[in-house]
Amino acid sequence: MATVEDSAVTNFREYLRIPSVHPNVNYDGCIEFLKKQAKSLDLPLQIYTVVDRKPIVVLTWQGLKPEEKAVLLNSHMDVVPVFPEKWSHKPFAAEKDDNGNIYARGSQDMKCVGIQYLEAIRRLKSNGIRLKRTLHISFVPDEEIGGVDGMEKFVHTKDFENLRIGFSLDEGMASPNDEFLLYNGERSIWHIFVTCPGTPGHGSLMLPDTAGEKVEIIMNKFMDLRRREKAKLESNKNLTVGDVTTVNLTQIKGGVQPNVVPPELTVGFDVRLATDVDHEKFEAMIKGWCKEAGPGTTISYEQKNNFVPNTPLDDSNPWWLAFKKACDKLKLKLKPAIFPGGTDSRYVREVGIPALGFSPIINTPVLLHDHDEFLNEKVFLQGIKIYEELLQAVANV
Repeated sequence: MATVEDSAVTNFREYLRIPSVHPNVNYDGCIEFLKKQAKSLDLPLQIYTVVDRKPIVVLTWQGLKPEEKAVLLNSHMDVVPVFPEKWSHKPFAAEKDDNGNIYARGSQDMKCVGIQYLEAIRRLKSNGIRLKRTLHISFVPDEEIGGVDGMEKFVHTKDFENLRIGFSLDEGMASPNDEFLLYNGERSIWHIFVTCPGTPGHGSLMLPDTAGEKVEIIMNKFMDLRRREKAKLESNKNLTVGDVTTVNLTQIKGGVQPNVVPPELTVGFDVRLATDVDHEKFEAMIKGWCKEAGPGTTISYEQKNNFVPNTPLDDSNPWWLAFKKACDKLKLKLKPAIFPGGTDSRYVREVGIPALGFSPIINTPVLLHDHDEFLNEKVFLQGIKIYEELLQAVANV
């Protein structure tokens, strides 16, 4: 006899079936779904527009003391592209197998968390529980492409200021074991392009000062740094990739045909600066490499994040103390770390608001952005119970 599916799981699967996928995401389906959720929860919903066709949806559960700073529960609506031929299930069908695994793009990253927020609130409200602080549950666009037209711009608006946020929760990452990963900071993303001009000419000649010779120097400098950071990571089992500066050569541009020495070559690097790196000194080092490479060698940036302090995990942070107390009550194993990628939390922290990244997903393979992304329904439902405790803790600080 088939068991009746929990309504929270049904809501989750409905949300997963909305193909809010890059490129050129249409968020209309998400908006209609969230309007339905807001109505069922008897919560007001506001849509903010900072950039056309990039809606920011905020549901609000007013607290008993609305004059106190509010808590933001953030998630993003967009998901990364899929290669359907690589999936064993249709990526937007939210099919559930006999083991309760729900396959869909966004099941881990991060439509699960958005629904868990709402379902935890549903349970609290149904039990007659009221919280001291107001909760704002935000669903934002474009996080998967940097959040430039989403949270990055939104935090600098009067609308965001009027939400009066004191603390924020956002996404974390799945854990393959029984430790819940908690992120209190992120590395700074620098997408660096170094352009090297040189003497052009015929490929049969030994020309002086070529672009290729300059590129060789630049590449060697970056790759030497990569080797040092990789060795640091591999020599200390207590470090994670978020604790070191990662360097990856991602693009090489230039040249027209094999027998023509090009007048210019450009190399691109994805660099994620560890949170203890001095940005001014790091940039000075790169400029020194350019000077060593030769005249005319220049740097440009496609993305260059500012230094943002980590959210403290100590007695100075009452939000952390409340969060930790709730986790201790639930006997959760927490593993604090620096997030290896980038999330919208960096923009929230940058305007001075403490933020923690947390996805209550354990004993699950890490499949964000991967084929056959899935989340087990029992893990999903456990996450709702966890948020019930966490929301009561942080909203009653």
